Amino acid sequence: MTADRPPFRDPQLPFAQRVDDLLGRLTPDERIALLHQFAPPVERLGVAAFRTGQEALHGVAWMGRATVFPQAVGLGATWNDDLVRRVGEAVSREARAMRARDGRVGLNVWAPTVNLLRHPLWGRGEEGYSEDPALTAALATAYTRGLRGDHPAYWRTAPVLKHWLAHNNETDRDTSSASVRPRVLHEYDLRAFRGPVEAGAVAGVMPAYNLVNGRPNHLSPQLRTHARTWTDQPLLVCSDAGAPSNLADSQGYFATHEEATAAALRAGVDSFTDHGTDSSTITARVRGALDRGLIDPSDIDTAVRRHLHVRFRLGEFDPELDPHAGTGAFDTPGHRALALEAAEQAVVLLANDGLLPLDPAAGQRVAVVGPLADTCKLDWYSGSLLHRATPLDGLRERFGADRVTHAEGADLVRLRCAGGALRVPEAPHGATAAAPGAEGALDPALIAGRTDLPPLTTDDEGTVFALTDWGGGVLTLRAPDGRHLSVADDRRVRASADEPGGWVVQETFRLEPHGDGHLLRHIGTGGHLSVAADGVKVAADGEDAPAVLTVETVRRGVDEVTAAAEAADVVVVVAGNDPHINGRETEDRTTLALPEAQDRVWRAARAANPRTVLVLASSYPYAVPEAAAALPALLWTAHGGQAAGTALARVLAGDVSPAGRLPQTWYASDADLPGLLDYDVIGSRQTYLYFDGRPLFPFGQGLTYTEFSYRDLAVERRGDTVHVAFTVANTGPAASDEVAQVYVRALAPSVPRPHRELAAHRRVHLAPGEERRLAFAVPLSALGFWDVAHGRWTVEPGPYAFLAGASSADIRLEGRIAVEGPPPAPRPVRERGLAAADYDEQRGTVLADRTKESGDCVTPAGAGPGELRYRRCDFGHGVDAATLEVAGTGTVTLALADGTVLARVDAEVPDPPYTYASLRTPLTAGGVQDLHITLRGEIRLAALHFTPAPA
Repeated sequence: MTADRPPFRDPQLPFAQRVDDLLGRLTPDERIALLHQFAPPVERLGVAAFRTGQEALHGVAWMGRATVFPQAVGLGATWNDDLVRRVGEAVSREARAMRARDGRVGLNVWAPTVNLLRHPLWGRGEEGYSEDPALTAALATAYTRGLRGDHPAYWRTAPVLKHWLAHNNETDRDTSSASVRPRVLHEYDLRAFRGPVEAGAVAGVMPAYNLVNGRPNHLSPQLRTHARTWTDQPLLVCSDAGAPSNLADSQGYFATHEEATAAALRAGVDSFTDHGTDSSTITARVRGALDRGLIDPSDIDTAVRRHLHVRFRLGEFDPELDPHAGTGAFDTPGHRALALEAAEQAVVLLANDGLLPLDPAAGQRVAVVGPLADTCKLDWYSGSLLHRATPLDGLRERFGADRVTHAEGADLVRLRCAGGALRVPEAPHGATAAAPGAEGALDPALIAGRTDLPPLTTDDEGTVFALTDWGGGVLTLRAPDGRHLSVADDRRVRASADEPGGWVVQETFRLEPHGDGHLLRHIGTGGHLSVAADGVKVAADGEDAPAVLTVETVRRGVDEVTAAAEAADVVVVVAGNDPHINGRETEDRTTLALPEAQDRVWRAARAANPRTVLVLASSYPYAVPEAAAALPALLWTAHGGQAAGTALARVLAGDVSPAGRLPQTWYASDADLPGLLDYDVIGSRQTYLYFDGRPLFPFGQGLTYTEFSYRDLAVERRGDTVHVAFTVANTGPAASDEVAQVYVRALAPSVPRPHRELAAHRRVHLAPGEERRLAFAVPLSALGFWDVAHGRWTVEPGPYAFLAGASSADIRLEGRIAVEGPPPAPRPVRERGLAAADYDEQRGTVLADRTKESGDCVTPAGAGPGELRYRRCDFGHGVDAATLEVAGTGTVTLALADGTVLARVDAEVPDPPYTYASLRTPLTAGGVQDLHITLRGEIRLAALHFTPAPA
């Protein structure tokens, strides 16, 4: 090439060759600079600045107004791969269009989230698709294909999957460790990531904040041993925000940041998201690690290659050839229609005794009540609304404004103190309607509260506030003009926020009994309200005494609901959550129960009018057994984005039949749940796969306004594929979608297997009387499990049932096949030894890190003993000794199933936990036996090796 057009500018050359050429032209400092999220330009080469990370979970987020689609869990409820692909396509087109106007909009999009919805109390459940790995992988593949585009070389956006790996808790999320046994790792968590990576639509992955088996996810060896083996293309690993610093700070895994940064880089992290837009700290750490010999230049080059490869894929260096460069599709009629279609398909009808659908032509009077009746809630990863339709808006439009009434059901209160009642003063002339700087914020966590409005004062009359109780004692207070009380950096209290929001929510309070009155604690700062001469504020420690308040109820919310219900022919109660309160990023829920205040609302409505429909608009499941039993109709929808209200009204009116399906189990009570930090879905019998109880509503549940029949199931194995086919017919009166689901079950397993496991699904639309033959090709490998005895994926011989139906509990057809082959072999422990982590069963243990780089070991979970069981260990004609790899201090006891003690080893290995000793002990065993191991003390067991007895 000429000097004017170096090889990296030549589109005829392969990307890899062009990357190498550009890399070779960069100085060492320029290469290091590319490791930070905000990579600076290299002006001498004409290389622009680049930012990794644009949030795009269900629309372009944090960059101002954009089309807002339903939350990810709502997209999961559609069970519609094609729809989700089209949503991804629309989001990526809007990202391109927005970038054309604002260069801050990134094309390396951090979406989707594929963490499985294992536990319904996880605060970020709204971000995932499903508790099932197959459904999650299918929808994530669809979304990333839409984000990527279909051009063979150039990508519209470059998706990054979140969050690697086994991440389902916000409680202590940066210091807690998920204990993930090999079977759970391979059968559950990895599968959600593997599908989209193997499909070739993923540019990278993001590690999670937490630890897995004692090792921070940002050092995960599985990035190398699994994720990067699933594709022949480079994968860019982007750290989560602040996580690199956590390695040496909150996690204390390394003594210095240089060691931590070096370890993350060697483990495969390529882009460091830390210290916001200031790259100087990270680049200094990299240079320090390089100077100390903790890394070498090749480690930096490897990461920079991956970074550059993404940019070549995005067409940055071939603007004249980039097929997406002119994309201008933004807020198009097609995108608006798609947002409505997605919201409609996300609605799940859980119960209906015939009350629904409602007939708009019947002239019925409809009361729409509840705290979410006239709201269109956004979440942390939403863009700003271009359009807005609340349930009240939608029902008024569809049923007639004169036939629809509204009652929020919030208590109206005055708050009195010794100096008078709290009052919202008038805003000064010229005050803006929106918070300055809020539109298009690169990081909404950095938006300060408003200080341009006057703080609350007191007078005799005061202001009447709408008090909404969100559960757990958390409440919001809203002024008559619709603005919520909020606290800014100056600690003054103002009526200034349109909605609760922000990284630290400044609009939530808690009333605390105090003598004959209450103190009002501001949850965001932890301080109490006080009244000063210059207005109401949150007192800091040692400042003004808190104000003792008397709550004067002007009107009870349930009285308003009762009056509205009595005057209506039908009542629609819209309850649920605000995605910024009581369950969100940084905060797990504490209960499945509906907030007591909302429970009172539906009960009041039903008492006044039995024709009451409960709509739960929420980011997660609730346990509502009494409502399910008492009410004639119950629906659930995730927060449905800009068209949520219109979609709900169309479903209630029968314009479209509901056909969404639950993407996760709805349990009947908190007693059904395992511990939040218990990740062993097999041992703890979690999710629909293993849950032994009776759920309130099962995985895959969802009703329609018609009936479907299933018939003529055919199941046939041909080679490595099982072909399943059956006919679905609409036998009812209404056109509707149906979600046909195929499950598989091992009928004679040698190890615990799921009750049933989703193998395939399809959403189809059928007119009344129409039928369709559906055919599915299920890989034989879908029948398998991770065989810990031999360290491989195994499809064991035996009978398998293929189940077809409308949910995991509504099975209509069953067919069987038999897999032939030799019976499973016992564990070859005599020849191969035994990895401690490869147990069949355990009690009282956790998995920990064998070394800081790789490997697992087992240690007692607490002060009591830990027990491990290894089934069918083949000692052959006999062994006469065992060698244990142990660290720390304690005792290891080896025994047979009948209690016969084979050996007891006392260990006292200095410099724990990573210094191991090989301790040999006499041990006599032969044949095939179950081996039981008991661990006591602060000891870690990594492996056992057995010495064959002389022949």
